[in-house]
This record gives sequence, C-alpha cells and structure tokens, in this order.
Amino acid sequence: MKGTSIPPTSNSWLTYPAVKPHAPLRLFCFHYAGGNALSFRTWLDRLPPNVEGCLVELPGRGMRLLEPSFTRLEPLIAALHQALLPSLTKPFALFGHSMGALVSFELARSLRRAQHPFPLHLFVSGQRSPQIPDPDHPIHALPESEFLNELRRYNGTPEEVLNNAELIQLFLPTLRADFAVIETYHYTHEPPLACPISALGGLQDWKTNFASLEAWQDQTQITFDLKMFPGDHFFIYSAQSQVLQHLCNGLNQATEWASRPT
Repeated sequence: MKGTSIPPTSNSWLTYPAVKPHAPLRLFCFHYAGGNALSFRTWLDRLPPNVEGCLVELPGRGMRLLEPSFTRLEPLIAALHQALLPSLTKPFALFGHSMGALVSFELARSLRRAQHPFPLHLFVSGQRSPQIPDPDHPIHALPESEFLNELRRYNGTPEEVLNNAELIQLFLPTLRADFAVIETYHYTHEPPLACPISALGGLQDWKTNFASLEAWQDQTQITFDLKMFPGDHFFIYSAQSQVLQHLCNGLNQATEWASRPT
C-alpha cells in the first residue's frame, strides 16, 4: 500500500507526540488492560527516524477518563476502525501488548473485511493466539479484594495504586471493563492474514507461554517469528531495550516494503 501522507487530524483516539509527515511508515501502538496512550510514550523516541509513532487511547482513561469504557470487543473494534480510517493514509504497522494485541489483531481482520488499507506488519506481545481458549477463570466480575489479588499476579499495577483506596476506585471501572473485553471475546475462524506476524513473550509470564504464542503462526499466510525475552507479563518494560531493538528491526523491514515502488 502506498499513499500520500497528510497531517494527522484532531482525534481523541490518537496521539502523535512527534509528527513525521515524510516518514514512509506509521506505527499504531495499542495499550494493555488498564493502560493508556502514555504507556508507550517513551518508546517513540527510540523508533527508527523513518517511522512515525501513533499512540491509541481507548475511552475511559487518560484524556478520555470521563468517557464510558467498552466492555465488549466487537463494538470497540467497530468504533476503532472508523476512528483510525482518516489516519490510514500511508503504509502502517500495528503493535499491541496483551489486550492491545487482541485489539490490533481484530482491527486488522475488520480492515480486511471492509477492504480498507491493511497493515504491513502485525506485532503481538504478551497475548496467546486468539484461537486458543483462556484456561483461566474470568476475573472481571470478582469481588473487589479478589479482583485486586488477581491484578497483583500480572505485576503491572503499582502496589501504591493497589493499596490506595481512593486511587483504586478511580481505576477499577476501567480495569474491570478492559478485562471484560478480553474475557468475553469469542474467536471466529477467518483465513490467515496476508501480513507478517511477530510475536513477543516473557519467559516468566504465567499468563502466556511459548506454545500459546507460537500458535500465532496459524494466523498469517506470510512469515512468522517469535522472540522470548526475560521477564514476566510486563517484560516489555523490564527488558525494554531488547524489546525495542527487536521491534525496530521488524519496523525497518516493513519500511523497506513500504518504500518499494508499486
């Protein structure tokens, strides 16, 4: 796909910390459950200079805190699809961690069904392949104390937040909604995607193991690669330098494809 870059327009779903109108590739970053657009803000300074980073912010957090969060994936994807269309003006790639990986995957399938611009590369991190059922019990409707104990297992919410009654009441509705999005998801079979998929995982991640990540290869008809990093579910931060180096290598390959004449 080739297109002419236009300046990004005002859009509550998207943040462009550094607009690069001449960059041949745009990367959309999708945050994890409980995250927001700032979750990957520092990453953008480490991207290749020819990649324009765009941070996606779902309702119910950050600058959109007063908006109701989605609790089901299908309407979320429908709204996200329409929100991103004006920004699909140049070749692009998608990166998502945990819930963000599932969101980016279903967004790619939605774009394909509508015959809209399609990603050159899909990076999925910390999330089992969607055709594999979750072996764990849902947690989004658990009583508060039990829900918070489950959150601790992910090691992604600071303990000072979990132990602050006022703060946690602010974040709980969004966290529950995000987990509801993941836990009520039902996979439906479609043909594999016509773009490479790169899967990333943490060696000590109790939620997502090597086999469940390797199964992502069934979702692409092009190339697949899997890279494991030291760390738990949030290895993207504990092994950040290694993760970013791997991501940048993949983005450079995608940029080469984006720059080829059609």
